Order: sequence, then structure tokens, then C-alpha cells
Amino acid sequence: MRVQGLGVLGLYFLIVVVVFARNGNSQTNAILVNCGTNSSVNVEGRNWVGDSSLGKNVTLSSPGIEASTSTFEGDSDYASLYTTARFFTERFNYTIQGVQGNYFLRLHFYPFAFENYNANESYFSVEANGLKLVSEFNVPGEIMQKNSYLQGPGGNSTISSLVKEYFFTIEANVMSLDFIPRKGSFGFINAIEVIQVADQLFLDSVNKVGGNGAKGSLNLRKRGIETMYRLNVGGPAINPDKDSEFWRQWQMDSSYMINADAGSQMRNRSNITYSSPNDTSVAPLIVYETARSLSNTEVMERRFNMSWKLEVDPDFDYLVRLHFCELLYDKPNQRNFRIYINNKTAADNFDIFVRAGGMNKAYHEDYFDVMPSRIDSLWIQLGPDITAGAAGTDALLSGLEVFKLSQNGNLAHIQKYGNLGDKKASRALILWAGIGAGLASIALLAAVVVLLWYCRKPRGEQVHRKKPSSGWRPLFLHGTILDSTSSAKGGPDRKNPIGTVGLRSGRRFTLAEIRAATNNFDESWVIGVGGFGKVYKGELEDSTLAAIKRANPQSQQGLKEFETEIEMLSKLRHRHLVAMIGFCDEQNEMILVYEYMANGTLRSHLFGCDLPPLSWKQRLEVCIGAARGLHYLHTGSERGIIHRDVKTTNILLDDNFVAKMADFGLSKAGPSLEHTHVSTAVKGSFGYLDPEYFRMQRLTEKSDVYSFGVVLFEVVCARPVINPSLPKDQINLAEWALKWQQKKSLETIIDPWLKDDGKYCPESFEKFAEIAEKCLADEGRSRPTMGEILWHLEYVLQIHESWLRSNAGESSISMISQVPITIPEEEEESESDSHGGKDKEDKSEGNKEDHAAAIDGVNEFSQNVGMQGR
Repeated sequence: MRVQGLGVLGLYFLIVVVVFARNGNSQTNAILVNCGTNSSVNVEGRNWVGDSSLGKNVTLSSPGIEASTSTFEGDSDYASLYTTARFFTERFNYTIQGVQGNYFLRLHFYPFAFENYNANESYFSVEANGLKLVSEFNVPGEIMQKNSYLQGPGGNSTISSLVKEYFFTIEANVMSLDFIPRKGSFGFINAIEVIQVADQLFLDSVNKVGGNGAKGSLNLRKRGIETMYRLNVGGPAINPDKDSEFWRQWQMDSSYMINADAGSQMRNRSNITYSSPNDTSVAPLIVYETARSLSNTEVMERRFNMSWKLEVDPDFDYLVRLHFCELLYDKPNQRNFRIYINNKTAADNFDIFVRAGGMNKAYHEDYFDVMPSRIDSLWIQLGPDITAGAAGTDALLSGLEVFKLSQNGNLAHIQKYGNLGDKKASRALILWAGIGAGLASIALLAAVVVLLWYCRKPRGEQVHRKKPSSGWRPLFLHGTILDSTSSAKGGPDRKNPIGTVGLRSGRRFTLAEIRAATNNFDESWVIGVGGFGKVYKGELEDSTLAAIKRANPQSQQGLKEFETEIEMLSKLRHRHLVAMIGFCDEQNEMILVYEYMANGTLRSHLFGCDLPPLSWKQRLEVCIGAARGLHYLHTGSERGIIHRDVKTTNILLDDNFVAKMADFGLSKAGPSLEHTHVSTAVKGSFGYLDPEYFRMQRLTEKSDVYSFGVVLFEVVCARPVINPSLPKDQINLAEWALKWQQKKSLETIIDPWLKDDGKYCPESFEKFAEIAEKCLADEGRSRPTMGEILWHLEYVLQIHESWLRSNAGESSISMISQVPITIPEEEEESESDSHGGKDKEDKSEGNKEDHAAAIDGVNEFSQNVGMQGR
């Protein structure tokens, strides 16, 4: 694919060939190298010279290995460069004479198979003039991680090649580029380019994030810079030939946005000029012809921002460059907004027209911030400046660049790429350590084995046990080891494998059994599709119905969620959580088998499907069941678990309409006792997202509470949480319903089916609406806990049942004193009626004073409940 201009490894400067690329009156010196060959290649009018034909100004410490391939898989303007490479198995050096000043250094990688060299086993480091660029670098691993990120929300890009780009100053008139492979491994390089740049590209004085406009010196002449991201905001990707001065690649920004719909795209091809004549090298004018603007966003609450999340390396300084051009307004004070970087204010009352000096003026600002340890996501957000008033608060951005700055001569961050191939050195070390230990203790082990055999062997038969499978790693988390009997036909606990403590993850199915259960993955049996892949309705050989989730091996994001789901389900058991029956991990398949939920999702019973409406009692019982499941998640372990994706499609109903929470792929362990929140990237479903979590990236149990509050309003109104086809004030259900509830008029917009006389108790509806309103409090600390929500929902159900028993013959308020006060205990296996709610019994008339106190407690809910978290 095309070179991805996110910064990346650069320094490989071989050969000296000078190419002149013209951009207006500018003239740029470039050294372009085609590695592993003596042939030259012309790409987009630029001549790349083979490194076997180097002149006297460039020397190689050793010839290395010239490698080539006849095929190229991908889509790249550089395909002709990527069919050759120079491999090296020992330290390898290029020395380039006659280079002095500021340079872009780019290194091109395309991994291909050559003889016995497997790119998955390639690990190496790179240094330039003593500056460490990468350490333990693995090209396929880097590409895999990048593709995983690009295929996330908002994007579907796939790359097969990689470009690393650096910028630094050369003062000694010579560049020394060193490649150092790991012992027993090798490295490779496909192409190198060295481009001289002007001094004004990076200025030393920049804005400090959170510094209230203060500027600081970065001492850039003594530091190396790595390009991490270069994004054309609101426009298409810009290929290097469109940036002919420095041949930079600009990516689309949509893959990196939390929600691409947060900003509408703008385009203006009128005469755009640079705000300052010194800015001509900063970015090509084509970057400023497009932008994203918050003003026309129809699906966002006004308090939300346009947000970009960018994965970076912790413990480094970062330079963030933002590009602006006012494309719409021709006067000042018509667009004012705030800029946030890592949840800190970088600028407020930002007026592009004023700063750039007019409309259609290309302008940029640089900001500096430090990424602390263990934080690997850099957030950039633009949103309304509330100090600017109701008007003129739209945000706009045209381009975005992120640069990493070296620390003590180091730009390298050791990546963990996962299982990319055999690590020969590590495996050899483990092997010899095992052999040594075995030889030292073989006699003792033999004695122990014999003793155990004769002591434990059942009379008249032998016991055969298989080694645990070396299959899908996540299945063996938390000490979950499966006995082979769980997969044998007719083995113990076949009909209910999850009931056995020793088999917490359930039965291991063969792929043949899964194919038989799904009619060979018949597409007509698909009952759901997600980021992980498809869900099939299946029938096991004992006639048990099951939901069979099959992971799509191409979905990296889905596989991560798959691992999380395995981890969670291996330690969660509750009546109101969907249970896992078993799994299959044959032939690289990753399949989970769940109990079948005959009545599907809660959402399907509210709108969008031709199903009978749920009664008000059924809706209350479903909400209570879901609340029980969430309360168990929040309190069932020391730290609790935050679901992070509470919505009506993740609340499933069995054949008795018992509600169960499902889909734990985004779940996270809650904060430890010494912390109030979990710092993590924002994930979830738009429309249900807690705005406090969205803004601060601080996840708490109260984030689930907010989402559950949206579910409660959805249950009442029976409409989608986001519907762009509606008038602007009705698009967002939470915002719209909250407005009516605050007027005490929510019944105006409820499900028309419920409006018919006799469908619900007005008092129970009133209390239910108060609960939903409290869940949607702006601050998490002002929201109730799930335990408090559960108690009050149980009480709302009691009010409604009392009203039903009276056949609406009396005022429900007058009868509340007759309702028994029962604060439900949290039991994993509570009994339920046919719809999943607890049976309530009038054990006695009870103590009327206690009942009155309970009524007062319900009435004071909206003022007092839920002010503190767990």
C-alpha cells in the first residue's frame, strides 16, 4: 500500500544522487536509495539509485545480502522499490559524507520471504550519528499493530509496507547509519531517502499545553524528531507527489476519530495563501482546502468535542502541530473554540480569522506536552468555548501532525508484538534450562511418578490423561485448565458443563461438531454480526440450542474483544449474565458457544421489529434483571467489573423473558481501592456514552450507570437513542427525554402503545422517570449506584403490581402503604416468575410506620440518592 506518513524509522542514507523537486520557486536536495540492487528506479519522476552503485561519498561497512522478490502484494506507488532489499545478519553501517544541516530521513520497509529468511523472525535496532531510532524492531509486528488501529472505528485501511520518518540536524558533515540485528536474527531495508529541509520547518519556541499561553524552548537542534502522525483532517489522503517539496504522505483522519460524525467535512478551493511567507514549507496548500467543523454536527450534544485518539509511546515529549484555515467566515468573532490536548487546555477563545489574519489564510500552531509513563494514548479535542457565549462556538481543524522528541539521545521504544514466530534464542534458552533441570531431578521424578501411579490408579483400569491443549491462549487465563473429558463425546457434565467448578470455561467442541450444529455455518442461521464476526443459531447434538460466536480472523479489534470476553466469562457466573457453554479452537478458528436466548435483544421488542410490545410490567422486570446483572458485575469481586457497553442490544431475553447482560468484549476491571477511576481510551456505543468518561477518559462504574439511564429512557420511549432523520432537538434521545423529564412531562413523548388507558401506573412511571433522570447526571458522583437503582426499580415494580391488583379502583398512592417493603438481597440464583422478575408476596400487613418511611425514601430519591460512588 501507499507509504503511511505516520512517522517512523528513517535514517538510511546511502548513495548520493541529487534530485531537484520543484514547488514554485523552491528547490530541494534529496538523496534517494534503492536498496539491494545496482538498478535505478523512477518513481513519480524521482530517480532512486541502486545501493550497489554508490559513489565515493557513501560507503557500506559490508555487502550484506542482496534480496529480491518477483511479487508485491498491496497498493503502493513505491511497489517497484519494494521488490528488492538488503538483508544483514551482522552489524551493518552506511556512512554518508557531505551532508550538513536539517534533514528528513525516511526508511522504507516491505517484508517479503527470501530463501530461509522469515521476516517474522527479524528483530534489529537502528542508530544514526549515535541517536537510537528503534530497538528490537520487527516490521511485520509494526504493520500488524498499525492495521489493527486503522481498522478500528471510523476506518478500514490496510497497509502492507511501512515508512519511518525522522528529522534532525547534522553538524559534523557526515552521517553514520548503523543497523544492529538481534543475535541470531537479521534485519533488512528496502529504500532510503534523505531530504534537506529549511530551518523554519521546526521552531524552537512553542506553546506549552496547560501553560496559559506561555512558550518554552525545546532545544530542537540537540534532539531528534520522529514523525508519528500526519493527518489531512476532513479530506482524502494526500500522496507524496502532491507534496513535491518534501514528499510527505498525509493520511485521512477518520480512522483516528472517536466518532467521525462529530465533525462535518468542509471544502473550499478558493485562493488559499499562507499567513506567513515563512510557512511555505510547513504543509502544502492542499491540506488547507479541507477541514472538519463542529458546526453542522447533527448527532452530537453541543458539549461534546471533535476528538482524535492517537497511540504513542509513553515517557516521551511530543510536539503537536495543528493546521487551520478559515474557509467560511470573513469576519472575526464568528468562530471561537477551545483546544484540548491530553485533557488539558492548550488554547481557549481560539479565533482562526484573527490569528491567521483573514479568511483563506493557511496557519498553524505548535504545542508541546509530555506523555507520562503507562499512558500510551494522546488525545486531541476541539470543542465549544463556553466563555464565548452561545454564538460563534464552532471548532475547525484542517490538519494534524504529531512528532516525538528524543530523550537523552533515544527515540526508541521497545514494542511488544505478540506471537509473530519462533523466538529461537529464547526457545533455545528454555530448552537447555529444561534439559538441565530434567537431568538433575530425573531420578526423583521417576520415583514420584511410580509412586503416584500405583497409589492413584483405579483398580482394574488405567487412567489416561491428555496434555492441556496448546491452543488459544486466552482460554487458559485465571488457571482455567480443561480436562480432556470435557470434550469427549458422552463425557461427564455434557448437558451442563459450566456447572462444574473445574470446567469454568466449558466444553471444548470439535470443529466438526460446530459445523454440524450450524449446518456448516449456514448464512441463513446468522442471528447477529459484530466487530468479532458472526453469531449463528446452532443446535447441539443433544438438541440444546446455542448461540455460536465465530471470530473473524481479519478483525484485529474483534479478536481483542474476544480475548476480553473469554477472560471475563471464565470468572463470572450469575443468573442475569449470559453463560458460555464452551468453545472451539481448531484449525485457527476461535469460536465461543453461549446459551441461546430465545427472545433476542431488548431493543427488538421496543422498536424496529414486528414483535408484540412489552407490557409495562415486563419492561420493569427486564430493567430489574439487567440491573441485577450489572450490580453483580460492579460488586461481585474485589475491584468490580465495568461493562462499558451497556445498551438495549446487549440485554438479551430468554424464553421466559428473563433479562441477561451480554457482550463483555469491552469490559474492564474497576479501579483499585486507592484509585477513583480507570484511565483508559474511550470505547462504547455512541448515544450511550457517559460524557464525563468521553471527555476525561476516566472510566468508573458510574459510566455504566449513565448508559443504563439511557436504556431506561429507551425502554419508555421505544425509539433509537440516535436518529439523525428527526429534527435537531430530537436526534439524541438522552438529551430530548431529559428535557421533557425536567419539565415533569416525560409522558408526552413515551411509547404511544403505553399511552393507552390502563397500560401503566402513573406513580410507578413517575418514579421510574426520576431514576432515569438521576442516572444521567452530568457528574458521575451525582449518579446513584447500581445497587440503589436496583432497589428503587424493585419498589417501582411493587407500586405497579399494587396498582394492577386494585384494578385501578383506588389511588395507587393510597395503596402504597399496603405494599411490603422488600430491599432485595443479591443472590446469584434468585427465583423468578415467568418473565424474570422476583415473585413478591404480601407476608403480612407489616409495620405501617416502616412502609411510610419507605415511601418517604422513594419520594426523596431525586434529591438524596447516589451522591457517592462505591
